[in-house]
Amino acid sequence: IWYQGENNAPRAYRYRDLLPQMIASWRKDWNSEFPFIIVQLANYMKRKEQPVESEWAELREAQLITSQTVAKSGLAVAIDAGLADDIHPTDKQTVGHRLSLAARHVAYGEDIVFSGPVFQSYKIEGGGIRLTFAHADGGLKAKDNGQLRGFAVAGADHKFHWAEARVEGRDIVVSSPYVPMPLAARYAWADNPDCNLCNGAGLPASPFRTDGWQGLTVGR
Repeated sequence: IWYQGENNAPRAYRYRDLLPQMIASWRKDWNSEFPFIIVQLANYMKRKEQPVESEWAELREAQLITSQTVAKSGLAVAIDAGLADDIHPTDKQTVGHRLSLAARHVAYGEDIVFSGPVFQSYKIEGGGIRLTFAHADGGLKAKDNGQLRGFAVAGADHKFHWAEARVEGRDIVVSSPYVPMPLAARYAWADNPDCNLCNGAGLPASPFRTDGWQGLTVGR
């Protein structure tokens, strides 16, 4: 189980290579392809009123990519288990439960719901963007049964605005009156995002973005 990344956030793009290389190195040294479960960085620091770039979001993205590309690895999302004023959040039980689900699937091969929604693909539709998800077991919903929060869209100017989001089957359609021609969507892309997307099992969605626009940590 790997719960680290805070110190690497200023160099998040390097972490895309560093973490997989570390896993490969350890597996070579121990001569074992042991399971590797990553705790994604929890929400932390002051909440921003408007969508902005985020080093912590870029580090979470690197952790997500690693879990998707490295064999026998998994991810426990903790985006709703953090504290704004404590880098070491006290809610260990929630994180431990999600780690156990990932381990039961990755290490022991159990056919269980072990992950929250994970962004899969997107399609621009008129004035909105349709987002498709894997691990939408039991349907997509807001964890607090309210309106979906945490989505933002941007057009050609790369300026993001909060978006309205609605569930359509296993998809979510996002749009904003401030972005008549959206090109990209993001979810929970912040140090401490206000977000609530989960699946029927109540497991939270990983933060994600549809764009590949240059972030804060490229080249560091």
